[in-house]
Amino acid sequence: MARMTAARAAVEILKREGVTNAFGVPGAAINPFYRALKEGGGIDHTLARHVEGASHMAEGYTRANPGNIGVCIGTSGPAGTDMITGLYSAIGDSIPILCITGQAPVSVIHKEDFQAVDIASIAKPVTKAATTVLEAAQVPGVFQQAFHLMRSGRPGPVLIDLPIDVQLTEIEFDPETYEPLPAYKPAATRAQIEKAIEFLLAAERPLIVAGGGIINADASDLLVEFAELTGTPVIPTLMGWGTIPDDHELNAGMVGLQTSHRYGNATFLESDFVLGIGNRWANRHTGYKLDVYRRGRKFVHVDIEPTQIGKIFPPDYGITSDAKAALKLFVEVAKELKAAGRLPDRSAWIASHLERKATLLRRTHFDDVPLKPQRVYEEMNKAFGPETRYVTTIGLSQIAGAQMLHVYKPRHWINCGQAGPLGWTIPAALGVSKADPEAQVVALSGDYDFQFMLEELAVGAQHKIPYVHVLVNNAYLGLIRQAQIGLDINFQVNLEFENINSPELGVYGVDHIKVVEGLGCKAIRVTEPDQLLPAFEEAKKLAAEYRVPVVVEAILERVTNIAMSKTADISDVTEFEELATEPGHAPTAIRTLKV
Repeated sequence: MARMTAARAAVEILKREGVTNAFGVPGAAINPFYRALKEGGGIDHTLARHVEGASHMAEGYTRANPGNIGVCIGTSGPAGTDMITGLYSAIGDSIPILCITGQAPVSVIHKEDFQAVDIASIAKPVTKAATTVLEAAQVPGVFQQAFHLMRSGRPGPVLIDLPIDVQLTEIEFDPETYEPLPAYKPAATRAQIEKAIEFLLAAERPLIVAGGGIINADASDLLVEFAELTGTPVIPTLMGWGTIPDDHELNAGMVGLQTSHRYGNATFLESDFVLGIGNRWANRHTGYKLDVYRRGRKFVHVDIEPTQIGKIFPPDYGITSDAKAALKLFVEVAKELKAAGRLPDRSAWIASHLERKATLLRRTHFDDVPLKPQRVYEEMNKAFGPETRYVTTIGLSQIAGAQMLHVYKPRHWINCGQAGPLGWTIPAALGVSKADPEAQVVALSGDYDFQFMLEELAVGAQHKIPYVHVLVNNAYLGLIRQAQIGLDINFQVNLEFENINSPELGVYGVDHIKVVEGLGCKAIRVTEPDQLLPAFEEAKKLAAEYRVPVVVEAILERVTNIAMSKTADISDVTEFEELATEPGHAPTAIRTLKV
């Protein structure tokens, strides 16, 4: 048997579990692990500027490709607590990441030693498992179990806390005989799928709600095949956006209070049966008025996690299954029904949803100065094609982007859904770009999200990680300002000030161009609508030439209210802006406006 430190054994396990990249910040209590990383080789490490940033980089890396598991590393104490937000984000969206922290020596953890904190207890609510390893010989088993847990059932993050003396202790470990544990994924039975399809056959106006679990299971092709076989329109959730291309005739648009399409909500409200696969019935999708969402329709829910069935509301039938396993059987049964002539003709239902998709459009073409945000997304549709991977987190920028941008493939809308922490976008985009270096990665932020972790742009400059970042700047906390309307306040949400070093900005405050350039990246400011497309094209060229992040800042009008429900009711969405009434109002819409 080979003898090596427990830290080195951990590194060897990472490699045999398929880890090739890690993100982190070293410190005294995790330095032995970093020495093992250096000596072991085979894992490319990206040095973050903030440990929370490292956790978001790991999440972006995981989301980019099937099978990826991002790894983030930090020292003891505040490094672990900094990564809690990343763990919360990952568990909320069912994303496996492995967080490794250093810790004080075992003998003094309980003595309030410097930077000694019970990080495992802190992390337990936001992980599938969180463990402080007290015996060095347990390190291989704890790491093996971590990967097994992350891949089994509903995916999610794990934290492993390594006291410094545990890392340094030599143990017996043979890397050559190490084997990962097989992941467990529940699978639907034939009988369950047949029962679910009976609901579909009995419906006149059925829909499929496609959630992020389909993307996690790498089952989007099966979803499209099943929808085509049965003639069933698909409503992707925000986390499932890309499971079916936006321009597919069976893509019926998104539903919800905010990140929804007018035609998506209208079609959903006409439906009489909904088959949810890999979705959570999140409240931004359903609205808080579940009676509106449920009224007049039956529901079948398929989810990998048994406790998700009935968590928000009781379905008419529930199936615990991995999305891919279920969809394989859905396709198999549907093919048999088609051959037997038992599948109903859905052409009239499909035609009705396509009619709504061509008539219920929001306007995007405005020539205003300062810019209206809608025009920014219109020009993004022109500049960035179907291969683009969009990355964003929260805010009016994300909501408007989801209403107006187009996504054609799974893992091409990478959005922090459940947690939505400001600052997520920059590090997540770096993680996505690291996972897919040749991809066209485009991040989208409002000014406040951008300012939360903008120091991570220096990581892109140092490590040559190029992407394009579209920054829409109105010097406001736009979403919070809009949320305050119902309270009749506009309080502590205004970011404007006159920058004494950049008077040309007027009241827009922070000079993002100077900051971005100071961090070693490139930046372009746009104030006129006709400048947007040339700026996006130039940004792509600069990113390719210099291999750094390139920021395109669009100076927006100070106040734009983006369509959303004031009453938490998907049947009552307020359209604050002009709607499209002629084709030129929405020139990049998926379907040309029908008037």
